[in-house]
Amino acid sequence: MGFGSYDESEQQNQEVSADDDDSDGVSIHEHEHEGQITFETDASTDDLMDQLAEIKDNDEDE
Repeated sequence: MGFGSYDESEQQNQEVSADDDDSDGVSIHEHEHEGQITFETDASTDDLMDQLAEIKDNDEDE
């Protein structure tokens, strides 16, 4: 078989059942968690804003 060729026998007898309740679909709620995340830092809001400004400046320079 050359590039782009396919075996027609592979294309025959392919039935898809939409009624399959045991499908391996993705559950978007499988890994949902409720709660809070907290952290403490010694940096002030002004320090953090300065760091953010530096990061943004570096991204614009690149």
